[in-house]
Amino acid sequence: MMENHEIEKTVFIEKEKKRKKYSWKRKCLIILLSFLLVGVGLFLFLFYGPWDGFRNFWITSSMTTMSHQYLATFFYRDETIQKVLEKNKIIEVDDVSNPHLITIKQYKGKHIIYASRYEEQILKKEEGNDLYKVIEVAGKGYQGYLVAIYDPSRVTIATTNYLGVKGELITTVAKREDAIIALNAGGFYDPDWNSNGALPHGTVIQNGKIVSDFEDAKMGGGMVGFTYDNKLLLGKYSASEAIQVGYRDAVEFGPYLIVNGKSSFVKGNGGWGIAPRTAIGQRSDGIVLFLAINGRLATSIGADMGDLTEIMENYGAINAANMDGGSSTELVINHQIINHPVAAGVNGLRTMPTFWVVK
Repeated sequence: MMENHEIEKTVFIEKEKKRKKYSWKRKCLIILLSFLLVGVGLFLFLFYGPWDGFRNFWITSSMTTMSHQYLATFFYRDETIQKVLEKNKIIEVDDVSNPHLITIKQYKGKHIIYASRYEEQILKKEEGNDLYKVIEVAGKGYQGYLVAIYDPSRVTIATTNYLGVKGELITTVAKREDAIIALNAGGFYDPDWNSNGALPHGTVIQNGKIVSDFEDAKMGGGMVGFTYDNKLLLGKYSASEAIQVGYRDAVEFGPYLIVNGKSSFVKGNGGWGIAPRTAIGQRSDGIVLFLAINGRLATSIGADMGDLTEIMENYGAINAANMDGGSSTELVINHQIINHPVAAGVNGLRTMPTFWVVK
């Protein structure tokens, strides 16, 4: 009798173990299916629901990559994409910047009264540093750095030593040029989103000479650079015209954000989506503004064209233009990486062909 009881007890325990094991597997399956259903529901809501915020972000961000437009065309019809792009675009000021509106000033002494907190941030120099000042900027969904450069004559273009062959890291170029500040400049031919940054889009002028003249990026804007009297000039010129009007250092990119104090009209997010951003500008007193916005981070999703324009407006830019952004946005000061680059390379850096440097 005892043996039968023990056998029955053992069988019961085994059945109980199997039941619990099956129950555990069933619960896991239910949880996985629940997550799958929620995920599918969230996907459908974001991509096809009544709220168009994510749809606008997805389409505009994808379509401006040029080489990754399939990320939008796979999910949406051409009609839908065109409607979104029509709602999100930047209409540039149809004008050439007027250098006579810029009078380079040498500020001396202490300024007691400032027109705004932005003016105070710009004009109140750090003790012992008359060349530049780093200002942290932040807004809804973004964080970054604005660098005020007080001597525009020290802003020039630097390039990779291997134009047309391969790009170089910004840290490498900054060290070779003995640059105090370095910022990524124009865009480059990047058909697979993983090129070596050898070919800059558009015309590149260095020290008054054309060093590269590849097809432009067709991203708006035009020539962005400094004349021999150290004024930022924005204008839609051919390579030969750019030399004739007196560019000493320039790249070709855009869109233009501000021309002669008039801001471009940004509809929606400007058609560029939200991402890390780079921009350059100059105030009427000659102070140059470098801007690098972090993006694709939990703490800083990124900025759109409207954000860039607003920042440049706040800090008094009379002329300003967008530079290459996304994984190209990189700012180096005293050989230290200041922003948070998001490329796949070492320290988030990628090889590129052109850079703004301050020496």
